[in-house]
Amino acid sequence: MKKIKLLLFAISIASTAVAQDYFPKNDGVKETNSHYTAFTNATIHVNPTQTINNGVLLIKDGKIVSSGKSINIPENTITIDLEGKHIYASFIDSYTNFGIEKPKRAQGGRRSPQYSATREGFYWNDHIMPEKNAIDHFKYDKKTAEKMRKEGFGVVSTHSMDGIARGTGMLVALNDNDKEATRVIDDVNGQFYSFSKSVTSRQSYPGSLMGSMALLRQVYIDADWYDKGNVPTKDRSLEALIKNRGEISIFEAGDKTNNLRADKIGDQFGINYLIVGGGDEYEMLDQIKASNANYIIPINFPEAYDVTDPYMANYISLEDMRAWNQAPTNPKMLQDKGVPFSLTTFKLDKTSEFTTNLRKAIAYGLSETKALEALTTAPARFLNISDKVGSLDKGKYANFLITSGPVFDKETVLYENWVQGSKHIVNSKDQTDIDGDYTINTGGKTYELNISGSASKPKSKVTIGETEYKSKLNYADNWVTLSFTDEETKETFRTTGIIPKAGGSFSGKIVMPNGAENNFTAAKKVATTSDEKDEDKDKSPSVLPVKPLTYPNVGYGNVTQPQQQNMLFKNATVWTSEAAGVLENTDVLVKNGKISKIGKNLSAGGAIEIDATGKHLTAGVIDEHSHIAALSINEGGQNSSAEVTIEDVVDPEDVNIYRNLAGGVTSIQILHGSANPIGGRSAIIKLKWGEDADGLIYDNSPKFIKFALGENVKQSNWESYSRFPQTRMGVEQLFVNYFNRAKEYDEAKKSGKPYRKDAELETLAEILNGERFISCHSYVQSEINMLMKVAEKFNFRVNTFTHILEGYKVADKMVEHGVGGSTFSDWWAYKYEVNDAIPYNAAIMASQGVTVAINSDDGEMSRRLNQEAGKTIKYGGMTEEEAWKTVTINPAKLLHIDNRVGSIKEGKDADLVLWSDHPMSVYAKAEKTIIEGKTYFDLATDKQKRQAINNERNELMTMMLNEKNGGGKTKPPRQKENKLFHCDTER
Repeated sequence: MKKIKLLLFAISIASTAVAQDYFPKNDGVKETNSHYTAFTNATIHVNPTQTINNGVLLIKDGKIVSSGKSINIPENTITIDLEGKHIYASFIDSYTNFGIEKPKRAQGGRRSPQYSATREGFYWNDHIMPEKNAIDHFKYDKKTAEKMRKEGFGVVSTHSMDGIARGTGMLVALNDNDKEATRVIDDVNGQFYSFSKSVTSRQSYPGSLMGSMALLRQVYIDADWYDKGNVPTKDRSLEALIKNRGEISIFEAGDKTNNLRADKIGDQFGINYLIVGGGDEYEMLDQIKASNANYIIPINFPEAYDVTDPYMANYISLEDMRAWNQAPTNPKMLQDKGVPFSLTTFKLDKTSEFTTNLRKAIAYGLSETKALEALTTAPARFLNISDKVGSLDKGKYANFLITSGPVFDKETVLYENWVQGSKHIVNSKDQTDIDGDYTINTGGKTYELNISGSASKPKSKVTIGETEYKSKLNYADNWVTLSFTDEETKETFRTTGIIPKAGGSFSGKIVMPNGAENNFTAAKKVATTSDEKDEDKDKSPSVLPVKPLTYPNVGYGNVTQPQQQNMLFKNATVWTSEAAGVLENTDVLVKNGKISKIGKNLSAGGAIEIDATGKHLTAGVIDEHSHIAALSINEGGQNSSAEVTIEDVVDPEDVNIYRNLAGGVTSIQILHGSANPIGGRSAIIKLKWGEDADGLIYDNSPKFIKFALGENVKQSNWESYSRFPQTRMGVEQLFVNYFNRAKEYDEAKKSGKPYRKDAELETLAEILNGERFISCHSYVQSEINMLMKVAEKFNFRVNTFTHILEGYKVADKMVEHGVGGSTFSDWWAYKYEVNDAIPYNAAIMASQGVTVAINSDDGEMSRRLNQEAGKTIKYGGMTEEEAWKTVTINPAKLLHIDNRVGSIKEGKDADLVLWSDHPMSVYAKAEKTIIEGKTYFDLATDKQKRQAINNERNELMTMMLNEKNGGGKTKPPRQKENKLFHCDTER
């Protein structure tokens, strides 16, 4: 009776489904099957941690009805016996552009930059496109779907990978047998973001990473303002952003440091991004964990380099060599750290590489349980679709894999990938495995046949002794066709045979070169135990010794982070850069990162004692104008970029940090470039080699911004003639206009009434309020006078004129205004507006009472600032003490950090350099460079690092040679570009 009721219920459901179908059908009868399908006797992996042995999976109408051991199977059920086979939930790829046409790059030349948006009624920037919906650009791609299913995927999230705000994505089932109405699971799923501009627009802004970050922040601010009804016009971009706030936000960051940059933006606006990483997260695991974000991780592990040519091999950086060696550990390291992640095919050259690389990750320590989670339940949870896919629970889509064994074993064959209850055959599960060695006797000869590869793509090799015959083998429906040709006689043999169900030897017909037909038997050889062991060895990915991480994980990185130490320097010549001057045979005690005592015959009291007899101890060198340790320098997409900040793009892995430490430099101001009159905000950092970006930036850092005058800002040499200003008098009008606007903005802000927050005007208002200081790129006296007058008109003062190569002409006016000068030692005549520069500039300005610093504006010169300071003695007759102050206390004063650094004074930070000789001598070497009581450079340790780098390079090259000799893929060596930024660098 119970069975009859079940049958009647099933029939009623089926008839209802037919009655509800309102689509006409003109290519056949309008009738669909509504039967159950039961998969019995299988090992069912319901989810990564729940397995049912000899279980039953029951499906109907594309959904899972139930899974378990004791299931009541209805009468109208097709039963499929899967004894010895496994069932897993199909995989989910949460980051693809499946079915979305690649955007076409906009045409145009360098001489005609585009500053305005091309669209009306949308946001003012073309690279912000939240209104774009993937569903409007989607076309199902059967070819790619087949490739994805072969790797085990059943559902993908897809979107247009173009722009900073990219619009919404969609969820698609890889179901070839149904149409969009069925396989589109969700036509709006997720909002997508990146730091990359759209290729479809030539709008110049943003032209840098920091510009992208500033733009995205402003978008969120503007969306909030718009949502409150404060904008009279319509903006379809902001409306789309507001409408889709409830969707998950997915951010393609692309590498470990950008992961953290994206997370900071998210934290600022209360958004928990799902972050698409870069595969190098293992280098910053603590910070990645602390982000509390979920991650989508690519597994496009680097190939080894071909290092057979020793000269070419020298081009490869140690950083790139380590990436090849360490990257396969990334999933395992994330797993061990407890970082939630899913895996993706994104960034792979070929989809078919996914399974190979996944097995490699497992070989390097990723657990199979975690791997399965990262492909099923984790992406389902991240995308908020756990009620639909990700496991084999009741009510979910019937998306599952049928395999011959554990899904990640290399020997396992994926037979079928069912998507929404629709079968897609990958490899016939009824086809017998024919791998092995065979002997064929025919025509008086004995041929050796080796068959390898998969059942779907077998490979053949036919030989007699050392002679190999060109061969071709096809295998389908348990029938084999094999042809092989004798290259000398050009005779071709053709065979056809059927494979017994149990496998082993097979027989058939062979057609001889003369057309005669004979019977043949391919007798399968029995593999020996040693052969089987060798075969098993070949099937496992090779696991190489993994090199330990350093901080940072590049050449000259620290094996362990420097530790703060109490230390006592004995009998040094101490250059105080204070009124005390130079003290002979003096001791300096460092305690808890501070200068504790200065005097003679001091007691160590447990501190490490350093004999400084015959050596010189100074405060750390400070570079007021530097462009090292940043990923971008200019945001030239607009004539003002006050909204951007160098702090967003500090690069803690720039080897120039270490090189500067070797030159005694301990603090620098990283300035924005001179691409526009109003540039971006500065970053003032300590060169704490091995710390992350946040660890470098000064605590409670003074606020600075870069302004610029002259040729660069009016784009004299930039092949651009459409951006205002194009003249020096236009530069003045731009300043006046912006400060007028900033004044109005500040008044609105202070009024207590609602106002639109504007990051650019907020920064300029800080200048008017004396909260932010200007460092201004300058050359010509007329412009220097102009900016001082503009500042006085708006009741603030310029803090520093940098370069200031005509400062000697206006030194008296500079003193009257209260501005300092940070100049070059002896640069002149390198461009037209520098024709009047003289090397006596620094000394003349100092003689008039200007606070003068010597800066580098150059990544190479910055590590020789001690020598640059010495040039002021030659050119202008400055005393040694005053000359040394130009790279210590004077730049500290200009940067408003002289209360902490710049001189040797009790209570100040222990930022010190121990020199082997007179600090301004060309023979002087920095033996120790110390920041806050931690030694970040040591000359003896440096020699050890150099030897360690040579040893590690040799070891890694040996591994790469072995990889190539073992048949592994390699790529040609390439030299990594180490670009040194300057004021006019175009990004």
